[in-house]
Amino acid sequence: MSTTADPQALADHLEQARRDYAELRAQGLHLDLTRGKPSARQLDLSTPLLSLPGAHHTSADGTDVRNYGAPLGLRELREIFSPFLRVPVDQLLAVGNSSLELMHDTVVHAYLGTTVPLPGSPRRWADEERVAFLCPVPGYDRHFGVCERFGIEMIPVPLTPDGPDMDVVEELVRTDAGIKGMWCVPKYSNPDGTTYSDETVRRLAAMPTAAPDFRLFWDDAYSVHHLTDEEVQVADVLTACAEAGHPDRAFVFGSTSKITHAGAGVAFFGGSPANVAWLRHYSGKRSIGPDKVNQLRHVLFLEDADGLRAHMRAHRDILRPKFDAVRRVFDDQLGGTGLAAWTDPKGGYFISLDVLEGCAREVVRLAGEAGIALTPAGATHPYGDDPTDSVIRIAPSYPDLEDLLRTAHGVTVCVRLAGYEKLVADRAA
Repeated sequence: MSTTADPQALADHLEQARRDYAELRAQGLHLDLTRGKPSARQLDLSTPLLSLPGAHHTSADGTDVRNYGAPLGLRELREIFSPFLRVPVDQLLAVGNSSLELMHDTVVHAYLGTTVPLPGSPRRWADEERVAFLCPVPGYDRHFGVCERFGIEMIPVPLTPDGPDMDVVEELVRTDAGIKGMWCVPKYSNPDGTTYSDETVRRLAAMPTAAPDFRLFWDDAYSVHHLTDEEVQVADVLTACAEAGHPDRAFVFGSTSKITHAGAGVAFFGGSPANVAWLRHYSGKRSIGPDKVNQLRHVLFLEDADGLRAHMRAHRDILRPKFDAVRRVFDDQLGGTGLAAWTDPKGGYFISLDVLEGCAREVVRLAGEAGIALTPAGATHPYGDDPTDSVIRIAPSYPDLEDLLRTAHGVTVCVRLAGYEKLVADRAA
């Protein structure tokens, strides 16, 4: 069915959508697709962590993990994640349990640090007249939340199939010294699954910037989160930056949050030697050392890079059927209608559902009234403002398959109702 169908056909489809929606509301659902949380089955994969490290309390270099110290984190854990994050082990820190926490802290230190300046920075960011970040859209709402916390201006940049629109990015950073950073999810981006091409990475590393302390906040949250047999790779951003003469340009972040236990993981920071020294200077003021007991249990559980790969294949075996189920429902209920398009990502945690312009908020409202909680429309854009009002983030990971099928079907009912109402109204206008 095309959105250009004759008025009577549209009216008939609208009437059917209204009947379907009435039936949906009558079911009394209480379903949630708001956040990309691991399911209980995924968390169960890491249950052995709860009995580790047992009586074992010494790292490979003899460090007693029960005590203070080891500010870099355990080397053996950094060696496991170094090849996946594309960061040399001596330039990789394992600290805390949240990469978001590390991203927040790097912004804090850039703003307030007085004793050791951010490499390349003429002054602390708090003394700048204006600080702005580029935000590829659709993007991650928690990145935007960090900017809002500090009053950082957010400048949307459209995503293409190869990553952010580099013609736009290069022009903006070349002329605007207030642009200090850019959020990047280089692999399986949240929410549309985009992976940056090698050419995009090269251009990000090489582009001239008006701000001498411009930083790429390289959030490699889904570095090992594949949904197919293909392990998609992204170019090494630290090497690209160094070869382009900008060795300090990238901050690399990662974590085990969607690998082991989301509430008890390990976070990573990678960068140039100068960036690592800068962060260590300030982090040493707030902590005497990371949770090395937790790091050791991760080492004993994962063992090595092959162990990490095997563990993530077990995650994939749980997740892929859920993504396939959502796609099948969307194909069956929305395929050929012209009312929506959706992504089929090769990895990550989300599906991006693009509905007719001006309909996303209405779809989310209709779903909420029918007992289906969706991420708020606009969450994928700075300030919660999607100018097209068309992007909805779908998070298939948490519900069980039966609930997910019911939820996906309910979403399509709301998409059809909102879409056909808009088309009929537009025809009448």
